[in-house]
Amino acid sequence: MDQRYDCLVIGAGMAGAVAARELAERGGKRVLVLERRDHVGGNAYDCFDKAGVLIHQYGPHIFHTNNKRVFDYLSRFTAWRNYQHKVVANIPDGEGRLEMPVPFNLISLRAAFPREQAEALEEKLLAAYGPERKVTILELRENEDPTIRALADYVYDHVFVRYTMKQWGQKPEEIDPATTARVPVFLSEDCRYFQDEHQGMPLEGYTPMFQRLLDHPDITVETGVDAVARMELGENGILLDGAPFDGLVIYTGAADELFGCKYGRLPYRTLDFAFETYPVDFWQSHGTVNYTVDQDYTRITEFKHLTGQELPGVTTVMKEYSRAYTGEPGEIPYYAIINGENNALYARYQAEAGRYANLHLLGRLAEYKYYNMDAIAARALELCDELLK
Repeated sequence: MDQRYDCLVIGAGMAGAVAARELAERGGKRVLVLERRDHVGGNAYDCFDKAGVLIHQYGPHIFHTNNKRVFDYLSRFTAWRNYQHKVVANIPDGEGRLEMPVPFNLISLRAAFPREQAEALEEKLLAAYGPERKVTILELRENEDPTIRALADYVYDHVFVRYTMKQWGQKPEEIDPATTARVPVFLSEDCRYFQDEHQGMPLEGYTPMFQRLLDHPDITVETGVDAVARMELGENGILLDGAPFDGLVIYTGAADELFGCKYGRLPYRTLDFAFETYPVDFWQSHGTVNYTVDQDYTRITEFKHLTGQELPGVTTVMKEYSRAYTGEPGEIPYYAIINGENNALYARYQAEAGRYANLHLLGRLAEYKYYNMDAIAARALELCDELLK
């Protein structure tokens, strides 16, 4: 192994694919990429279902960034579909249901309240804070006007608290007050979920983008491989398939699994998905509809809104359910549960990894952090900047 390859990258998601490309192309390294799944792309992997609809197998991924370096870099490997993501909350309203933009904004305000009440509130909000501001619940609750404070409570009750309870498996009193305080009300008619300069979807899908990223003569990709089982972290260094490997190792998998969960399993939330196909052009009004008050699922995604796929008479939607991650086969750790206790546990695994000078932890699972796709790509580029100095 140490004669054939200079670098080992474990994981072919965003972190691993960008790192592998940089090491091979910019660094002139021979890179071996080992991926546990039978495909590249990590959780951003997309594919066609039986109905011919392009779906995101592991949940919706919308690319957005203000990082020009990341956007220009990925643009080498894909053209983009201009897609501005908009999310609505679907809320029971008397005998019917109400849809309003998320984050809560001036359009949401007009949908939630009778016209005169909404106009009076809008006037007060703009006078107090100015237009195009994102004002937090905490700021609204500190306002002297009781109607503005009541608006903060409405947003908390109808948009935030029950959705968060489902997402994180918490009771209201268990939700971090600091998180609640940061929930924004956007004093704007801009209904986009993101305001980043660059937004869009890979024109042909994420999987072709990753395939192009990894298409380099000095990159070898093996899928369906349990790299952790093949790699031994010994007293004298790293062994791969029983032989010493002294090259760079970039690991993008779960940090606890790398060390056999010897100190205990790092807590995560996982997701279950229910895919449903309907004989209609479109099943819902937006690509993502959040169910913030009722229903067991947190949201429903309809992929044709996201991808722009033209496929008349059929569509596929995905209902998303959140629950605790147990580590059982088939489960995927999605969201790290960040708190002092869990950070301390992660620090023990990080210290174990620090014993190996050629081992680098990169990405959501390896670093036990939440990253958007663009931030992971930026981290991979920055790490390679350091390694290739």
